[in-house]
Amino acid sequence: MNEDSEPLDPGDLPDIDPAGALDDLLLFGNPETRRRFLKQVAGTSAAITLGPALMRMGSAGAAEVPAPPANVASVGTAAVHLKINGKVHALEIDPRVTLLDALRERLNLTGSKKGCDHGQCGACTVLVNGRRINSCLSFAVTHEGDEITTIEGLANGEELHPVQAAFIEHDGFQCGYCTPGQICSAVALLKEGHAKTDSEIREWMSGNLCRCGAYPNIVAAIKEAQGKSGGPKGA
Repeated sequence: MNEDSEPLDPGDLPDIDPAGALDDLLLFGNPETRRRFLKQVAGTSAAITLGPALMRMGSAGAAEVPAPPANVASVGTAAVHLKINGKVHALEIDPRVTLLDALRERLNLTGSKKGCDHGQCGACTVLVNGRRINSCLSFAVTHEGDEITTIEGLANGEELHPVQAAFIEHDGFQCGYCTPGQICSAVALLKEGHAKTDSEIREWMSGNLCRCGAYPNIVAAIKEAQGKSGGPKGA
């Protein structure tokens, strides 16, 4: 700021600000009021006249905002025990962490994929108490005591789950990115009994997208897995 600038004469305010907007600015002095006032006077001679004074007021207002105590955390952590693929994991996590992020970033179970992160593609599908969910939309802390199964927990040792084996046999994938979610969803679909016809399979698998377009092969794999398991209840 130029040291030779002349101070603002209060007597000139009626001519500079006939609408009285500056009165609100001087009374309240908050950033919103300042921004609103500046929009009103922008491009006028008042902006040039009041500029140095407003800058001083803005700096003083900013200096008056108290800083938060250094020892206060913005968000705390929560203790949660997650039973995943038969094993209990004790975690201390931010309560906003999704189940998908807890699986991938805290437990290194990276089979479940992060695709859209909005629950629209199904790449993150896992089983919770036998039901399929989009793990990117569910907070990890809400699953205390639940039975969570990921793609890593479907096989029985070296023996693949029937759906996994059928996907391999029928080439139910290309790039493979969506495949873990497709398989988990298919396992649940068979238990739900929604594999009676091709159209029913397509309808109940519609939440799992395959950008490679392997849908006919996926349907064929699910039908074979159903036949080998002896029907919907054996999936």
